[in-house]
Amino acid sequence: MPPETTRQAEAPANPYRARLIEGMAHSVAAKGYADTTVADIVREAGASKRSFYECFASKDECLIALYVAASHGALKVLKDSIDPRRDWKTQVEHALGAYLACLASNPALLRTLFIEILGLGDPGLQVRRRMNQELADFVVQVVHAGHVHTPQDAARHTTMAMAVVGGINELVLQAIESGRTADLVELTQPCSALVRAVLAVPE
Repeated sequence: MPPETTRQAEAPANPYRARLIEGMAHSVAAKGYADTTVADIVREAGASKRSFYECFASKDECLIALYVAASHGALKVLKDSIDPRRDWKTQVEHALGAYLACLASNPALLRTLFIEILGLGDPGLQVRRRMNQELADFVVQVVHAGHVHTPQDAARHTTMAMAVVGGINELVLQAIESGRTADLVELTQPCSALVRAVLAVPE
């Protein structure tokens, strides 16, 4: 749902980083990203502005870190919902239902992560593409387990999986824009049908 800067990646873990990301999440859920300030974030986190700027160069960078954390959280929900004992179609439907329920659990934050991240320009687009790629790779892993025999197969399946991820994201965006985030779980069936239609593998 581009990555952190080199400065962040190479620096030792800051004990305030996770709290600041959580502070950003609480603030944007309460008042939206545009009205959130660094002062709001540090107040929610119980941290100082000095601690904030030791972790992030800007509010935008903190939003990107939140996007990555939230996307990985949603992907974990997907992974935890997979039951290898079931056929792939059942696995996909069950996992998508859990994923959509996870997205629906915080409508204000969902809007920020799906819409306002794009307002960051290229950095926002890059992180969105990176997270979508991780999701597409996971879809291929579940659907095409045992059916990828060549690098060409892998490339083709990944491309089709990315198309599926884009389609699901568009359905979620439509729900957000029309104020129907509470009904996201109702998209489970059409999203599952999309996966089956585009990514079908031999029985």
